[in-house]
Amino acid sequence: MVAVTGDGGFLMNSQELETAARLKSPFVVLVFNDRSYGLIRWKQIQQFQRPAFVDFNNPDLMKYAESFGANGIRIESADELVPALRAALRSNQLTIIDCPVDASENLRPSENLGPLAATSRLPI
Repeated sequence: MVAVTGDGGFLMNSQELETAARLKSPFVVLVFNDRSYGLIRWKQIQQFQRPAFVDFNNPDLMKYAESFGANGIRIESADELVPALRAALRSNQLTIIDCPVDASENLRPSENLGPLAATSRLPI
């Protein structure tokens, strides 16, 4: 099993690693690490044309994983992702994969949609 999350969401709920480690639940957590609350940033830019207070620094996620007794893997390039996922799944152990991503790429889909993205809000 693989859980995919952003770094902000991961850090909000990472205390669950203790339970998973204690119960020896073998799954993989793939953390997209952009050092920000990306969805909140996107919404702020859409509504206010600027982000505010959404950037942060992360702990060393490999050491963090190891502190719970889990495996930690850090991806350094895109071509390392698939082999890392395969190795983590084969290990049959709790594994956290730290995968850095470029936060500026998060905004590209809405930039490409242009005005459609800004005006497609659902009525409350």
